[in-house]
Amino acid sequence: MSLAFGLVTFVCSVAMDSLIVVPLQKRAKPWRIWHHALTLFIEILIIGLCNFLLSCILFKFPVELKSCLEILYWTALIGIIVTVLSTTISYQRYMRGQLNSLLDKTTQEQEGIQVTIHDNRVRGNDVQLPLNDLLYAEAQKNNVVVYYVDEGKLNQKEVQTTLSTLLEELDNYHNIFQCHRSFVVNMNNITSAKGNSNGYVLGLGGGLATVPVSRSFVPKLKSYIA
Repeated sequence: MSLAFGLVTFVCSVAMDSLIVVPLQKRAKPWRIWHHALTLFIEILIIGLCNFLLSCILFKFPVELKSCLEILYWTALIGIIVTVLSTTISYQRYMRGQLNSLLDKTTQEQEGIQVTIHDNRVRGNDVQLPLNDLLYAEAQKNNVVVYYVDEGKLNQKEVQTTLSTLLEELDNYHNIFQCHRSFVVNMNNITSAKGNSNGYVLGLGGGLATVPVSRSFVPKLKSYIA
């Protein structure tokens, strides 16, 4: 009997993953945390229902709507706990190394787009670069240092401007995100995140750089991946 219940659970899990989860992951880009939670909760309900039907066959119980609803009720209560724990673990795993799958990136759409960050000095040199190469910008006193990728290496240029002005110049690109009062990042180049509700540290360009996310900007960051 234990083997029978285990087999039903295994078959339901495999069928759910192959017939529903995998096709949804291909269609739902990016795959959000709430997608994971919802599909897992539905999977638990299906497993509970199938095991209820198996118990009716093995123990010759009558299949009644009242009994079915009662089983689903208790399964849902347990399923909520399991779903919350599993989703929390998955969330931390995604944040540490698989953040790419959660972010709605626009890298392909922005291929070939050149942006200009103006230098307000009399003889200043504006920074012109492909948008996809921009990693982040950091405010330093009266200037802003722009960090970008050039031939796989981290480079930087300093311009006399403010972060607010830079954000205005790049206002048309929703992937440009202010994560700190002194930092602006290109969401397309974020590869990992470590931290908690008090703040995160974002990994950019596959380890080329890291930038902080202050506590006040954490809710906005979560809105990108929830």
